[in-house]
Amino acid sequence: MDYSYLLDLAIILLCTKLLGLATRRVQMPQVVGALLAGLILGPAVFGILEETAFITSVAELGVIVLMFCAGMETDINELKASGKASFVIAMCGVLVPLAGGFALSYLFNRPGVIESDAAASLMLQNIFIGIILTATSVSISVETLKELGKLKTRSGNAILGAAIIDDILGIIGLTIVTSMADSSVSIAVVLLKILGFFVFAAVVGVVVYRWYHSWVDHAEKGLRRHVILAFVFCLVMSYCAEEFFGVADITGAFFAGLIIANTEKAEYLQERFNTISYLLLSPVFFASIGLKVVLPKMDSTIVIFSVLLVIVAVVTKIIGCGFGAKICHYKNYQCRRIGVGMISRGEVALIVANKGMALGLLGSVFLGPVIIMVVLTTIVTPVLLKIIFRKGPDLPVPKEQEISSFYENMGEKKQ
Repeated sequence: MDYSYLLDLAIILLCTKLLGLATRRVQMPQVVGALLAGLILGPAVFGILEETAFITSVAELGVIVLMFCAGMETDINELKASGKASFVIAMCGVLVPLAGGFALSYLFNRPGVIESDAAASLMLQNIFIGIILTATSVSISVETLKELGKLKTRSGNAILGAAIIDDILGIIGLTIVTSMADSSVSIAVVLLKILGFFVFAAVVGVVVYRWYHSWVDHAEKGLRRHVILAFVFCLVMSYCAEEFFGVADITGAFFAGLIIANTEKAEYLQERFNTISYLLLSPVFFASIGLKVVLPKMDSTIVIFSVLLVIVAVVTKIIGCGFGAKICHYKNYQCRRIGVGMISRGEVALIVANKGMALGLLGSVFLGPVIIMVVLTTIVTPVLLKIIFRKGPDLPVPKEQEISSFYENMGEKKQ
């Protein structure tokens, strides 16, 4: 048996922590250090580590637990209140990047400029690059907002809600484009599955909540069985979302967290899941993003396209989501926060890109620019979030943080 994975884990945990502390000293979120650790350790720089099946599995478990914790920390009443706004923000955050990505690829993806080896028509290829830019990796923003203590703000709730809806809209957009290139994909079936997931989550949520709430009320405080059952529920929801409904497993984990959040043991469970996430799973997940990066050789035209792709990726999300937030009567500083919080593409865009290459929708020459865009947007998001959250009302207890009556009541109890 090969025990090298033990050494891999030790190196990842040590380097992510050291670089996390280093980035914190220069007033940046520690998650940036974890991302840089994976990039430095991976094939893009020193090649000390490479992505393995074990690291991939642990990383997937890490993002599931991260989103489960985010669900437990979310006020479901506040999330429901921002549901309409989240949909508008997500819709604008999909349409604007889609248009920007299509326009940029339309200028470059043509004979005599950049020769693509993809089998699909140029129109579908250009649309697909726009589809890649619609993705949002909420896990990066969630970790940063948790670190800043801003996950429970109105902006944080809007980012969470919009990112979940963005994921659904991204699946629909991807399905429409892939169905044009692959006749075996049915748009109607995919839409029915997505609708089915929300019905499934609602029914399971009611049943599990009532049973769990009743059981918790009569159980002793702090029993470990609560943690195990909550984790089992998280994993089952994640599996069902991905396997039966074609929805991202992190969406299932987030809804599982929302359901558990309403039980009286939520705070107890949250502390224990935060520990395992901080100790092992989150560092491996963030480092794994950097380990995925393998940069191919690129000529000057591809380099220019890469730079413009990063700019378009950042600007279109800020404009699109910020405009959507403005329509929903958010204040200017909140619009900026929401726009910045949706920038990160992370592993979501890489998954979409790999799917496109398999179906002949993305030429291999464009994979390098996509990887560069993913890495830079993933790193720049936590940095910009920290900067942008410094701006706004300078109050001892921000009104935004006490937006719901739940938090107001909690504050009164503590005083």
